[in-house]
Amino acid sequence: MSYQSLARTWRPRNFSELVGQTHVRTALENALSQGRLHPALLFSGTRGVGKTTLARIIASCLNCETGITATPCGACSACQEIEQGRFVDLIEVDAASRTKVDDTRELLENVPYAPARGRCKVYLIDEVHMLSKSSFNALLKTLEEPPGHVQFLFATTDPQKLPITILSRCLQFHLQRIAPDDIAGRMRFILGQEKIEFDDDGLRRLARAADGSLRDGLSLLDQAIAFGAGQVQGAAVAQMLGSIERRDLLSLVAAIADQDAASAWQAIDAIEAQGLDFIEVLDEMCRLWQRLAVGQRLPEVWDELEQTDLAPLAERFSAEDLQVFYQIALNARRDIDWAPDPRCGFEMTVLRTLAFLPESMAGSPAPGRGSLPPARAAAAPGAAPASVAHPVAAPAVTADAAAPALQPGEAAWAEILDRLDLSGVSALVAESGQIAAQSEEELELAIGPDCSALCTPIVEKRLREALQTLFGKDFRLRLSVQQAESESDQAIPGRTPEEQFLAQPGVVRMMKLFDAKMQPGTLRVGGEAGETQSIN
Repeated sequence: MSYQSLARTWRPRNFSELVGQTHVRTALENALSQGRLHPALLFSGTRGVGKTTLARIIASCLNCETGITATPCGACSACQEIEQGRFVDLIEVDAASRTKVDDTRELLENVPYAPARGRCKVYLIDEVHMLSKSSFNALLKTLEEPPGHVQFLFATTDPQKLPITILSRCLQFHLQRIAPDDIAGRMRFILGQEKIEFDDDGLRRLARAADGSLRDGLSLLDQAIAFGAGQVQGAAVAQMLGSIERRDLLSLVAAIADQDAASAWQAIDAIEAQGLDFIEVLDEMCRLWQRLAVGQRLPEVWDELEQTDLAPLAERFSAEDLQVFYQIALNARRDIDWAPDPRCGFEMTVLRTLAFLPESMAGSPAPGRGSLPPARAAAAPGAAPASVAHPVAAPAVTADAAAPALQPGEAAWAEILDRLDLSGVSALVAESGQIAAQSEEELELAIGPDCSALCTPIVEKRLREALQTLFGKDFRLRLSVQQAESESDQAIPGRTPEEQFLAQPGVVRMMKLFDAKMQPGTLRVGGEAGETQSIN
């Protein structure tokens, strides 16, 4: 078998071919150009992001026959031998298989000797965190005072396991995960050079599946070429990865928008019939909600395919809807392992999404929500055509239109209090008061002693502004702290104790807030010596 994998065939040979890692590349190029390369370099990062590749590029830079340079020629014998892995002065060690201190001592015995072939002897130790504690101790002195002809290059996926004494003697570079767009771009270049047909959807799926690792992405690309009989097409890649087709996911989301549970169930059956992983489908659903939310705010970030497929769907949901649906899918992704089986967890996710659809999806805006986008308003059955894109502010309420008559007594204040736009401390102070005196331009409010400490100028200002907004005219508000005489404490002819209790402002507001009703015969009032008696 003479076939060589794409990851090996297209391994970068110089810094210009390196994908991503601009921060590391710039620092190393400048260090090489200025002759200030640190004798011990540590490259950390996840698998397949270029740690070993960078080490080999540095070895070529130090031993190229044209001299120490940031741009090795790649044509001289030293560069060729390093590329082929047979350069005698490039010593590559897998620390995972040589963890003992004896192996490290044997390796370091040759450090004082001059290079046999090149200008610099390079020690590349991969997965260096696997070395034993004794091996690290054996390295310390050599790392602190290495000979001038030696360059140490360490690579690790877990730098936290390295002793601090080793880290302090190295210059560390952390290699980041490679962006999906960069991975897809590299794949596009390689397939163009290999003259292999492909489509962007297939490359996008492979780049996402690579999870930041270019080597993993190229391995998947090899698999996709074999699976697709020499082509890389989106449908074949989706089948190979076990991911859902875009059209099937769009059909499911369209059924959710239509509140069509039957169609949603048919889409779930189709997903199961294809043998797809419901966890992967949930991931794709999260991405779709995210892309819809982004596209609503920034349509220019959509590519041509998304402009065609997602734009009609984005018009059917509000921004609030998409935020809720994304959170539902994200929580389901976390909790699906607790479900009896993946399909059960996915079905409940779809049902939860349908349950959280606002009333506005059926044509009438939900309370407390913004107005519908024009497209949704037009699509809603029975909705009038939208003439403006933004909601129109309601006119101010005037005394003649809807405000209650201002009358002394607790019952009148309860009616007023229910209409005031108050919250927090201001609402608490208002609930404890009752009208003590009033005129056309002045209102005196008696506040209970329990809330006297809360009657600050800010609270008084908020109460006055709320009254002015409600009645549409200026009021002079005066707060007096005294024991307000409640109607519930008086024996009012014709009122039962229950009626007196239900007439109190705080009770009125709480019952309206929670839509509560009092069960007859359940009110108890205090008796003598702490006893209670039921009022029937």
